[in-house]
Amino acid sequence: MMAPSEFDPVLVFAPVGRDAAASVELLMRNGIAAKACHDLSAFVIELEAGASAAFLAEEALFSRNASSLYKWVADQPPWSDLPFILLTSRQEQMGIEGWRQNVIAKLRNVALLERPVQALTLVSSLQSALRARTRQLQLRALLEERERSAQQLEQLVVARTEALEAANTALREQIRVRAEVEEKLRQAQKIEAIGQLTGGVAHDFNNLLMVISGGLEMLDRQADPARRKRLRDGMRQAAERGSGLTRQLLAFSRRQELKPQTIDLARQIGGMRELLDRSLRGDVHVLIDLSPDLWPVEVDASELELVVLNLAVNARDAMPKGGTIKITAKNEAAQSGADGHGDFVRLVVADDGCGMTPEVKARVFEPFFTTKDIGKGSGLGLAQVHGFAQQSGGTVEIESEVGKGTTISLLLPRSLDRPASDEHHLVDLHVARRRAEPAGNILLVEDDDEVAALVAEMLDELGFEVVRAATASAALGALANGRSVDLVFSDIMMPGGMNGVELAKEVRFRRSDLPILLTSGYSESAKQDAEAQGINILRKPYQLAELEEAIRRTMAGGDGN
Repeated sequence: MMAPSEFDPVLVFAPVGRDAAASVELLMRNGIAAKACHDLSAFVIELEAGASAAFLAEEALFSRNASSLYKWVADQPPWSDLPFILLTSRQEQMGIEGWRQNVIAKLRNVALLERPVQALTLVSSLQSALRARTRQLQLRALLEERERSAQQLEQLVVARTEALEAANTALREQIRVRAEVEEKLRQAQKIEAIGQLTGGVAHDFNNLLMVISGGLEMLDRQADPARRKRLRDGMRQAAERGSGLTRQLLAFSRRQELKPQTIDLARQIGGMRELLDRSLRGDVHVLIDLSPDLWPVEVDASELELVVLNLAVNARDAMPKGGTIKITAKNEAAQSGADGHGDFVRLVVADDGCGMTPEVKARVFEPFFTTKDIGKGSGLGLAQVHGFAQQSGGTVEIESEVGKGTTISLLLPRSLDRPASDEHHLVDLHVARRRAEPAGNILLVEDDDEVAALVAEMLDELGFEVVRAATASAALGALANGRSVDLVFSDIMMPGGMNGVELAKEVRFRRSDLPILLTSGYSESAKQDAEAQGINILRKPYQLAELEEAIRRTMAGGDGN
């Protein structure tokens, strides 16, 4: 179908008598372009070529198959509704009125003129039809202009987006090259996301094999029924996890991070007592005062503990001469409504330290902003607290005054679900007492609970006392104040913002004399970096003798691979 225009003629289809010729002549005399069509097919062809209006006599459609005409009418674009002037006559035949109504319905935009018709009436009717068609053409022009404008706007948006992206890229590059920020970024490097299926699956399966193969070996060495049962339970759980991982592979899905769960805040914070005591100086005291009827909250348990640990460490640093950190929690009901929505639990960490100036207080949640000396703070601790509160659907508030201390409040939304029964803690302070003189103290850094339980048993069998941390950040907290640790034994692939290689670098920065042994079920991606740093790697799964030999070599300063 050709695009209509205001210069298209009026089509006249009246094949009986001289109606067509007379009508064309009349219209031409009145300045209206007109064209006669001698049969129905020619009429439809001319409509497809373009017409401003159509004048036809109803007898032209008597006893004819006009489906091609009706199809053309139905296929018009949304803006078009061609005007038809239908010339009728007084017909007394039965059924003529019903037939005529059917024609009108199919032609849609129809005006009727009954014979005999005056010349002025015909010209006036067609002029009115042409004005209506002109408005349709104007509407088409407006729609086309709107489409062009939309395309131009889209192009402008794309160009603006590209310009903004280029500006952001340049800004990121400027930030990257700043020496101090680069150093802080290096210290707080995020763990590389497990984006390749091969690496993630190999790591998970080797963890499971570690639990099963190590457990089988330890079963032969254990006579204690309780320990044998714990080993069997761990192997059974590992097998079940392997089955679930296989189902994930078949569904082409990746391993996902743990989702927030409903937890008992009092039990979770209460379980951090020993971690906090060991992470802070002896002149810093921690008081925990939690309301006994606290509502449960839905958060990531490990992230919550990391937030509390960050706040406690910041409070400790704000009290160089010692002081008290008070951790409290209470319920805060919504102002209206009784369905639990809008209720919060307020978790508060307060200190009586040096406090902050208004200028520092205004910037404390900015990433990389810190008032500490270079190397003593990344500036990410309070930014992580702020991000945790927002991602949990809550908020964070801060009150501080120079010389009077700082109070930071987390408002966490109430959960209406029941708390999970097995809260997970970042650090388990498991100390073996099987020998009067232990072989040494090992800080075990492993996020997988089943692997950690087995390796703790193996280290216990070798005569070592074990402190377990679930993340690199928790491990650094456990190393505070130069605590007695003879070796750090860490997995490479861990959640929490820092992997094992980065942890090793940070440990060496803080305690250069402390031996470090890394392990991984998929160490190829980190092997080159670790070897460049002179860090030993023990591949999972490993046997007790291999673990003992790797520890011996590492503590002696040799190759532990």
